[in-house]
Amino acid sequence: MMIRTDGRGLDKLRSVSIKRNYLKYPEGSCLIELGNTKVICTASVEESVPMFLKNSGHGWVTAEYGMLPRSCQSRIPRGKDSGRTHEIQRLIGRSLRAVTRMDKLGERTVWIDCDVLQGDGGTRTASITGSFIALADALHKIKQNGALKEMPIKDFVAATSVGIVGGDLILDLSYEEDSKADVDMNIVMTSKGEFIEVQGTSERNTFNKAQMDKLVDLAKKGIGELINLQKNALVEIL
Repeated sequence: MMIRTDGRGLDKLRSVSIKRNYLKYPEGSCLIELGNTKVICTASVEESVPMFLKNSGHGWVTAEYGMLPRSCQSRIPRGKDSGRTHEIQRLIGRSLRAVTRMDKLGERTVWIDCDVLQGDGGTRTASITGSFIALADALHKIKQNGALKEMPIKDFVAATSVGIVGGDLILDLSYEEDSKADVDMNIVMTSKGEFIEVQGTSERNTFNKAQMDKLVDLAKKGIGELINLQKNALVEIL
């Protein structure tokens, strides 16, 4: 059995910290720390919707994602969005829309911005988990202002990574673990155990259905723990 560099068990998350209302100006904000990965998630409300939703009565939730130039070991030039960046921000948007009642949101858009301060693996999954906190706070503020009759949230959502490293199945991969993984998966789920996204890739060796099932179960365990932290953080509004 492999020994993880931070000493945690194979089925353990990194230490998690969630700080709500981290910034002064956004309607919702959150600093989420997952081990050495740190992401600021903000939610900004705009009283308009994309053209395809005009006069529909429905709202929209969308996301943007980026990494600060020295959020990782080598500098990332500003203004050069990669295919990876677009993939991640679409994933964040899909994940949040899946648990938001667009018909109850009204014709307004909630912009989610995820800025990676420091990346050590799991930036997309941390962004999803933290963004839900920011979204919930923003929607609560709209409701407090009298523009919503009820919170348009159907369920909680969180995400984590799992993988196979040296034959061992592990939860919540750091960058070092991810870089040498035989299999890497990112899984997004609701508190009801329903899937929003499963991204699985064999980097070196193939994997079978039995291994995939075990990885999904491992992710479900981790996501359950993350959602419990979300519930504790948002207990007075959800």
